[in-house]
Amino acid sequence: MSYNLLEFFEGINKHVDKGDPVDVVYLDFQKAFDKVPHQRLLWKLSCHGIRGKILSWIENWLKDREQRVGINGKFSEWRGVISGIPQGSVLGPILFNLFINDLEKRVNSEGAKFADDTKLLKIVKTKADCEELQKDLTKLSDWATKWQMNFNVDKYKVMHIGKNNPNYTYNMMGANLATANEERS
Repeated sequence: MSYNLLEFFEGINKHVDKGDPVDVVYLDFQKAFDKVPHQRLLWKLSCHGIRGKILSWIENWLKDREQRVGINGKFSEWRGVISGIPQGSVLGPILFNLFINDLEKRVNSEGAKFADDTKLLKIVKTKADCEELQKDLTKLSDWATKWQMNFNVDKYKVMHIGKNNPNYTYNMMGANLATANEERS
C-alpha cells in the first residue's frame, strides 16, 4: 500500500474519532491501462514538460504496435493499437499516473489514487455535504468522458461511516453507487 493510501485512511480515522460522519467512495477504472489514448497521453506529457528526445522516445515506444486474437490456432488480422500502455513495463505505471494526474482537479473532497483505483472522502454532516460529494463525482465523470476513460460501474461503492450518517444515495454516469460495509484496498 502506498504512502498516500495510508495517509488517506489516517484521515478517515481522524474524522471518525472526532465523531464526524464520513462517506468514502471507491472507484476503479475499467481496463485502465488498455484505454489510455496515445495522442492524449503524449499531449499531457508535453504539458508536464516532457518534450524533445524523451517525448519522441516515448512516442516511438507506443506507436506502430499491433495485436491480433488467436483461438484454437486460428488468428484474426493484425490491427494497429492506438490506445493502451504496455503492461508489465517499468514505464507503463508512470505514464498512467501522469495521464490521470489531473483527475482530482476541481474536486473538493479528499482523494487518493493508486494505479487504477480512486478513493474520495467527504465529511457528510448535512445534505449539502452529500450534494457536494455528488458534484465531485460528476466532475470525475466529466473528466473520464473528456479523456476517453471509463470507470467500472460494477465496482462503484460507497461506505457510510459514523453515527448520524445520512446514507445518501450517490450516482455516477447513470448508475447508483452500491453501499459496502467493507472494502479491500
